[in-house]
Amino acid sequence: MRRPSLVFQPNTHIQFKVGADQIIDAIRPTLGPLPRIVAIEHIGGRAKPAELLDDGAIIARRIIQLPKRGEDMGAMFVRHMLWKMYDKVGDGTATAAIIFQSLFNQGVRYVQEGGNAMLLRGQLEALIAILTTRIESQSIYLTGKENLAALANTVCHDRDLAAMFGEIFDTIGEHGRLELRSAAGHKLERTYTEGIYWDGGLLSRTMLTGLKNSRISFENAAILVTDLEIIGARQLLPVLDSALVAGFTHLVIVAKTISTAAIGMLQLEENRARIHAVVVKTPGSDIFAQRDAIEDLAILTGARPILEIAGGTLESVTSQHLGNARRAWADPEMFGIVGGRGDVRALRNHIGLLRKSITSASASEDRTRLRDRVGKLMGGTATLYIGDRSPIDLAARKELAERTARAMRGAIRDGVVPGGGVALLGCRGLLRAKMASATKDEERAACRMLLRAVEMPTRELMQNAGFEPNEWMLEINKAGPNHGLDTVGRKIVDMNAAGIYDSASTVKHALYYGTYSAALALTIDVLVHRTRPPESSTTG
Repeated sequence: MRRPSLVFQPNTHIQFKVGADQIIDAIRPTLGPLPRIVAIEHIGGRAKPAELLDDGAIIARRIIQLPKRGEDMGAMFVRHMLWKMYDKVGDGTATAAIIFQSLFNQGVRYVQEGGNAMLLRGQLEALIAILTTRIESQSIYLTGKENLAALANTVCHDRDLAAMFGEIFDTIGEHGRLELRSAAGHKLERTYTEGIYWDGGLLSRTMLTGLKNSRISFENAAILVTDLEIIGARQLLPVLDSALVAGFTHLVIVAKTISTAAIGMLQLEENRARIHAVVVKTPGSDIFAQRDAIEDLAILTGARPILEIAGGTLESVTSQHLGNARRAWADPEMFGIVGGRGDVRALRNHIGLLRKSITSASASEDRTRLRDRVGKLMGGTATLYIGDRSPIDLAARKELAERTARAMRGAIRDGVVPGGGVALLGCRGLLRAKMASATKDEERAACRMLLRAVEMPTRELMQNAGFEPNEWMLEINKAGPNHGLDTVGRKIVDMNAAGIYDSASTVKHALYYGTYSAALALTIDVLVHRTRPPESSTTG
């Protein structure tokens, strides 16, 4: 039986470093507004053209294994770090990779010279909070579509897309609902929809009988919210009577299903003359999504839901169960509410709780779901239709748009800092002061290592744009705080005055992930390779 193989120091750091360097060196060229491109061959042959990428997380995601096992462990460690950051904020992965590489490589030398990796790790981690506070002190908050467009352009480097995002986020704000869809042509287009809508349209097209178009629209509509199945026509009589007693002539029923007999009863001419009612599907593809939609609809409209789990029945409905909206509409695919008339204070508190949940949610899917709910409840939806020259270009542009939208939300929430790596350069004074007052060797070493690491993103950005880093770093140092190199304009500028920003959230997360992960990696002493079948084994 083959036994697991073990790798000890100093080979642990050597192999880990080689693998980490390989994946990071593939990402480094993508940093900045004038990046170089990484071409990735498609799996399975040459039938398709290579992918051309400048997104660090996507490049890392495409690298699934290195041939040598020890090196592969270093590469996959970095790959996991970058994807976690991408999942959290959508941008800044190249910056995090460069900070990691600088700190890890310096740390390996420090350990090889007799330093203690665990003590160094503690000092590096302690400095993260201090530097994060320093970055936050440089933050400003942007308003207006021109400023937001400038921010978007620092993420996507696509001026047309950035202009669209500037207008959209100026309209919908941090939590507003944004849908990204493919366009038939090459251009970008956007639309805005008033109010709130859900996927889950009319449960029967017969409700459109006699109408000139495929949408029903009601003014001053009563809303009944339930997750029940409507089986018999008689079940609806208390509902219709309650709406009439409350003075409504239009009613929208949100239900799980409805029988043909019940639809027929609603469509009877004498019933429609008294109250025009339609039934739409309870939104959500699973029980959790349905629960969320029912809760939001109830608070928005002031309805009291009739729920199966609570033993509710339609026969027990009174006018107290009905919500109200200034306008409601429905078509075969969706239904919407404009001007829900629920309790304003309850709605405000509900939105506040959802916002807090976004901050504490660890999974990207949970944050997206919660953000979508907040966006709905705040009213208004933007849809961006994205076009490009070919299917490959379109897919890349949609992915870029998703990444940019995620970064924009973080920037609106946490503010922005001077771009081009300048916010990280602004941490150097604090690090020099800490190093001067340090009483421990590990603290001095950690400050010295971070002093070098926080310069590396700016140096790499210059290198990618064709500038000589040492020469231009001297010019930046002479120019003073908030100044950096505008690589497009080819001059030193005040980054805030020039409208060159980075999301504060992105910079903080890049510093955190790069520093924390490097500090952790330095304490790895042994690599254990699991047993593999002889035909698939490789040597580390």
